[in-house]
Amino acid sequence: MANPTFREIITNINKGIFAPVYILMGEEDFYIDVIVETIEKKGINDDDKDFNLNVYYGVDADMENVVAAAQQLPVMSTRRLVILKEAQSKQQAKQSLEKLAPYVGKPNKSTVFVIAFKGDNLNATSSLLKNASKSGAVIFKSERIKDYQLAGHLRDYCSTRKCTVDDNAAQMLCEYIGGPLTKLFGEVNKLIQIKGGEGQRITTEDIEKHIGISKDYNNFELVSAIANKNYPKAIQIIKYFESNPKTNPTVMTTSTLFNFFSKLVIAHYLQDKSEAALKTALGIRFQNQLNEIKTGMRNYNPFRAVNAIHAIRDFDVKTKGVYSFQNEYDLLAELVFKLFTL
Repeated sequence: MANPTFREIITNINKGIFAPVYILMGEEDFYIDVIVETIEKKGINDDDKDFNLNVYYGVDADMENVVAAAQQLPVMSTRRLVILKEAQSKQQAKQSLEKLAPYVGKPNKSTVFVIAFKGDNLNATSSLLKNASKSGAVIFKSERIKDYQLAGHLRDYCSTRKCTVDDNAAQMLCEYIGGPLTKLFGEVNKLIQIKGGEGQRITTEDIEKHIGISKDYNNFELVSAIANKNYPKAIQIIKYFESNPKTNPTVMTTSTLFNFFSKLVIAHYLQDKSEAALKTALGIRFQNQLNEIKTGMRNYNPFRAVNAIHAIRDFDVKTKGVYSFQNEYDLLAELVFKLFTL
């Protein structure tokens, strides 16, 4: 079963359906760790682990010993489990893993053999992956999650924890915590624990109280103020940013504003401007984001939206000390004034 999804892999493991070989690789550690943990938990009984579980770590693993362990028959059990964790930490890792190719091509059917390689993908032309494809191994690529995909993954994770997250709260978490998922979900777990465990509802008030992100003074509230042409509110938010620079760096504000006006330009030139078409074309997950785009389209025509992008780029250059030595928040206030008077 080559290239299954994360859900398919977990579902099969929970059903007791195991492949003889799993090759897990990619930039997003979270899903690799979950698969390994689930295999380790479900693969063999706790009572059998002393004799039938071998865990190796790439930095000091000898590939011949790994293969020898995988070739052994289980002791008083139906299955052995051999896991090579952090395979990427092995010196000349990709080259070293090629030594496993003969075994992966003809694996021991009574062993579940797992290779976890993080931070990159193995070469598709390698003997390891070629043999894995021929032998029916599970090959899983854990791709880096793009920013616009974070909300969906966050909601899925909260669902597995039997929790709900308000739209604004999800947007705050995705914007201020961001990826990788291990970091994002770690903050969610803290909130769940603080609120008393599973079955909770996460709100903007929870995030403000326990993570320290203001629910009223943040980048998407600034975007809302700009979209709605609320200049006093925008300046008020900038003053708050200046008084809390560690949690409100202008580099994040630059990215948020650039994304907003870029989406406005795209939206203006779409033939189909229905809500469904806008959500699909712009990768929008939250209704309040869609509302701000529609408001922004009314207040900023295509020409003004393009000029806004030019102004934001100019601001970005100046905050890096090019052609300006002004305080970055003074520059931000200047940018907002330009956006309101384009």
